[in-house]
Amino acid sequence: MAFMPEHAPLAVLTFLGTIGLLGLAAVVFLFAALLKRKWIALGTAAVALLIAVAYALVLVGVSLTSHQLVLAPGERKYFCEIDCHIAYSVAGVEEAHTLGDESHPASATGRFVIIHLKTWFDSDTISPHRGNGPLAPGTRRVVLVDDRGREFAPSANGQAALVQMRGATPPLTQPLPPGESYVTDFVFDAPADARNLRLFVADDFPLDHFLIGHELSPLHPRIYLALARPVENHTTELRGGNLSLHAAD
Repeated sequence: MAFMPEHAPLAVLTFLGTIGLLGLAAVVFLFAALLKRKWIALGTAAVALLIAVAYALVLVGVSLTSHQLVLAPGERKYFCEIDCHIAYSVAGVEEAHTLGDESHPASATGRFVIIHLKTWFDSDTISPHRGNGPLAPGTRRVVLVDDRGREFAPSANGQAALVQMRGATPPLTQPLPPGESYVTDFVFDAPADARNLRLFVADDFPLDHFLIGHELSPLHPRIYLALARPVENHTTELRGGNLSLHAAD
């Protein structure tokens, strides 16, 4: 299974159209006020208010009829780039209590959770007129979430230790051509009592909160990526060696 946003270009056009109508109404209201056309100004304000309320009702209504999803390891969460799609999936998970070399180890407050996040440019979603040039994905917010709703940002210490050991992986904004992919490593310091961890990858653009059907819009449920379980009896230290890894297909 995969999650692909429905009617994403239409949602963007609807938002832009609404903003355009409200902007036009503001211009008409301003001119009517300057010309002292009271009833025209009041009528324009009423129409603008009606448009804004109607959009807000549709925005919240679509959110209330949507459902939360937790995609299994290896299943893809798509992000629409208008004429093409970028997909994210969990390629593997590792855990450790310590990262780094023996002289400068980084110790987790709880436990380090290393997630290998795969970014794939789905060539089947390309517009016929787009061509095969590389695409720079939009900025994303990546957090780990537990069953209590607590969010954990990537650990700077853990990330630096892993980079020192293995080298840097491509950032999520690195351009890639159609059909290609890369894997980015994220290190989180999860508390010992954190259970049922899952990954939340989201757009990092303020206007997305106002798009109809977007998971960041008010009251809209989120779409999560489940984590591949590390195999049992994993090592608790990673100092130049390998941790247990469970890779998703």
